[in-house]
Amino acid sequence: MAQQTFFQRLFNNKPVEEQKNSNMMGYFGVGTEEAKTYKYQDLAKEGYLKNAIVYRCVNEISKGASAVPFVLKAGDQIIEQHPLIDLLNRPNPLQSYTEFFNSLFGYVLLSGNAYILKVGSDLGKPKELHLLRPDRINIKGSGNPIPEKYEYVIGGRIQNTYEVDQENGFSELKHVKLWNPLDDYYGLSPMSAAAVEVDQFNMSSKHNVNLLQNGARPSGAVIFKPQDDAGFAVNLSESQRQQLLTDLNNRFSGAGNAGRPMLLEGDFDWKEMGLSPKDMDFHRLKNMATTDIALCFGVPSQLVGVPDSQTYSNVAEARLALYEETIIPHLSKMSSDLNEWLVPLFDDRLTLEFDIDSIPALAERKKKTYENVTSAVREGIMTRNEARKIIGLETVEGADDLYVSANLFPISDEGVDKPENPVNEEDLEDYDNDDEVDKEIDFLLQEEKALSDIDTVPTSSMAEEAKRGLELRKKFNRGGTMVGVARANQLIAKERLSISTVKRMYSFFSRHEVDKRAEGFRQGEEGYPSAGKIAWLLWGGDSGFAWSKRKRQQIMTEEDKEFALQDHVESKEDEKALSGAVKEGLQKKVDDHNEKHGNSKTKRVTLRMLEAVFRRGVGAYRTNPSSVRPSVSSPDQWAYARVNSFLRALSSGKFRGGRHDTDLFPKGHPLSSKT
Repeated sequence: MAQQTFFQRLFNNKPVEEQKNSNMMGYFGVGTEEAKTYKYQDLAKEGYLKNAIVYRCVNEISKGASAVPFVLKAGDQIIEQHPLIDLLNRPNPLQSYTEFFNSLFGYVLLSGNAYILKVGSDLGKPKELHLLRPDRINIKGSGNPIPEKYEYVIGGRIQNTYEVDQENGFSELKHVKLWNPLDDYYGLSPMSAAAVEVDQFNMSSKHNVNLLQNGARPSGAVIFKPQDDAGFAVNLSESQRQQLLTDLNNRFSGAGNAGRPMLLEGDFDWKEMGLSPKDMDFHRLKNMATTDIALCFGVPSQLVGVPDSQTYSNVAEARLALYEETIIPHLSKMSSDLNEWLVPLFDDRLTLEFDIDSIPALAERKKKTYENVTSAVREGIMTRNEARKIIGLETVEGADDLYVSANLFPISDEGVDKPENPVNEEDLEDYDNDDEVDKEIDFLLQEEKALSDIDTVPTSSMAEEAKRGLELRKKFNRGGTMVGVARANQLIAKERLSISTVKRMYSFFSRHEVDKRAEGFRQGEEGYPSAGKIAWLLWGGDSGFAWSKRKRQQIMTEEDKEFALQDHVESKEDEKALSGAVKEGLQKKVDDHNEKHGNSKTKRVTLRMLEAVFRRGVGAYRTNPSSVRPSVSSPDQWAYARVNSFLRALSSGKFRGGRHDTDLFPKGHPLSSKT
């Protein structure tokens, strides 16, 4: 009887009647075989334990995936300490995070199935996580998409049964599986698709070992042709035949006897029965099987030792492809399963993610991404905040405008106004007075000073309240967010707070004042201190609320003065007024610009701003003629070009040429030189 192959053992074939019209092998439904079922023991034994390529592929993926750390988030905020983090770092007394997930991914790759059991539940929150061997789990169902229960079987006996909620599919046992097109309950292993190649590789290896044991030569036959005196053939007796075979095996079989000459005499002859290893090309056959096995697992063949495999230019690129095309998708699926089954048991507002950015193999890709977005920002293709999102950073205020390098586009004549009534030479004398221009600029700059004079240093009582909030949060492990903790540390350190932070404090207290009516907010009530009470204290408590009210009122008063000052600037009669046509043209530009951008404080323009820009343009025409292009024929034309450039930069956040008049931009504008 022929030796049973791995592939034949892998599928449990039902006996069928012999068909005389076909002798094809029954791989993948070809030929006589009808039904096949998978056996985990064969997958693990013949694949992982006896096949070097399967062993390497499984370990490349499972070890790579288990080395990626996880992060727990509440929205965009990363949580540093949480019972779920402690559980995943030490799922059970016998396994660490890395060991647990290495085994988990290994089970998934070998059988297409993995089972996670949560034990020691406290109000639904597990204290330990354990992995159950896939071959010991029987899934029972009645044809519905949701199984009825999972049975844990050892030695043919059911040890435990885990029921499944028929409404939501929840169970104490989590089934992680790969998609199987022919089974509703069990997953499909990559090894199932590579079964023929695994069998082919193993048989090639065994055949080569047998060749080595026989002197690296195929089997042959000793031919005996004796004749008696009458010329008739004489047969060997059974004892003579056995003695001859024993002699040949002892003297010529095995690696130690390789190359030993064989001496034949009389009627003995040797007939080779087979081809040389070169003729049979086992080396190329094994490489083909190796490539196909690696392909099924999603591992580049360069990483499993296939010579002359140059799909990628180097090993680093091959490893990058392994992470991007195989490991990261496995991690994404695993995080999805855990977020659906495990994380809600602790808090449904939390999200578990694997920290993809920490993978060393992706460092080069991150570097290229950083270089690309930096170039895009520099060339004005994207804003800084758009770039920050791509590289995983939070957005910042004032980084939503485009920038263009100053030497990328010169200011052209296109769009330069040419008024009908140009400025005359007498008017130019007024524009040459730098002191007058400086006075106008100082008048514009003073609007920013009042806000910076407001004292925004937290009080001692606020610091005490914040300190108490941190102590209660540590003691009761509730209340507040990481933002609240950061705010408390600012108050304790008595850091000077920004105007926007003061406004956020007032907004927080206004939103959460309703929490004061909840049970547990006041001392002596049940549940004291409540989460709302602790959060209130972190922001400075009642002292912080009263303080933020006062500071907000001061800020509003100064901002009202600022707008009044701007109105004053616009309405104030200029002793040395521009010509009527120029002033009318500038006013029209003010109206047109503010109609589009006036709702944004950092983009709003006033008549006085444009007058200052215009005067500087006229002054530059007189004092620095080398900067004036030949196509400009008058000082007012050059001044209007400067005004147009200023307005474009104010609205777009970029200059099309050299920077100018940045001291006139409102505070908060990305081009403003005001601090």
